[in-house]
Amino acid sequence: MTEDVLPVLTGPVEVVGAGLIGTSIALVCRRLGLDVTLRDTSAENVRTASGLGAGRPAVPGDRPQLVVVAVPPAAIADAIVDALERTGAVVTDVGSVKAAPLEAVAARVGAPELSRYVGSHPMAGSERSGPLAASAALFDGRPWAVTPHPGAGADAVGLVEALVLECGAAPVVMDPADHDRAVARTSHLPHLAAVLVAGRLAHAPAEHLALSGQGVRDVTRVAASDPDLWRQILGSNAEAVLDLLAEVRVDLDTLMAAVESGSGDDLVEILARGNAGTAAIPGKHGGPARPTRSVFVSVPDHPGELARLFGDAGEIGVNIEDVHIDHDPGRPVGLTELVVEKGSAEHLLAALESRGWTTHR
Repeated sequence: MTEDVLPVLTGPVEVVGAGLIGTSIALVCRRLGLDVTLRDTSAENVRTASGLGAGRPAVPGDRPQLVVVAVPPAAIADAIVDALERTGAVVTDVGSVKAAPLEAVAARVGAPELSRYVGSHPMAGSERSGPLAASAALFDGRPWAVTPHPGAGADAVGLVEALVLECGAAPVVMDPADHDRAVARTSHLPHLAAVLVAGRLAHAPAEHLALSGQGVRDVTRVAASDPDLWRQILGSNAEAVLDLLAEVRVDLDTLMAAVESGSGDDLVEILARGNAGTAAIPGKHGGPARPTRSVFVSVPDHPGELARLFGDAGEIGVNIEDVHIDHDPGRPVGLTELVVEKGSAEHLLAALESRGWTTHR
């Protein structure tokens, strides 16, 4: 369905699950002026989300146009079936696995009800959880998979796409099973890799951890996510994840043999494959990745200094593609990495130095 004939999202919208994702969607819908109702097994989550302006508690007699199910994976199928049977609304869920919930729902409802269900999955989130971590800007510019099944109604698919666009995300229509293979590769496997690396730090000597830099923080950041939630995610997508883990096991054996034998050629081949994979990740707005370069700047750890750096970069006319900050444990200074287009790096370095910044090449 093309964007110019999408159904109009007029509300009311019911959000089932007032956690990070559900509350963020609710905040977007409230920003649009829609009536939003909230359900959650945790009354505290509903109170918190309501207090943030995300909506009001659901009451009998509410007649939503759209129900968004944002509950943990183990509860998704039950929540979808309940919404389909309780309302006449279009129902979507935002779980990270699509084929298993669809199969479970299809076994419990008839074709008319199933036609109102369209799965979806925003590729956005945080290692933080709960309504207090929510933001109406969470989905801006992010891909959001829409996974219709063959019996889904065109209007239902269109309404889910309309929600995605209103949230500022980019809809990507996929088959549910293909979606699960894709997220196993781009989300679930990277999470497990981060977990394995982070696990090596848990009982490391303090003097080892004192050498931690931005690299280890980048690699392990997502490992801080909720273990029980990830147990459910991985259990729902076990087949696809196991296929990839088997491939990684082969690569790991090859890597260990290369390191043990001192085979530079084999090691370079493995490292080069990592370069190729990194380059294959889409760049901004889903386009081809553009060559970038990092510019390192020492920033005093005082209020306003980081804002001054960004302001100077803006006046210089260089767009910052990404930023990382590594705090120096021995000095009140942070080393800020500004990632910019490769051709702009030297100009930015020279201009920042002329304004008194200490840079590192």
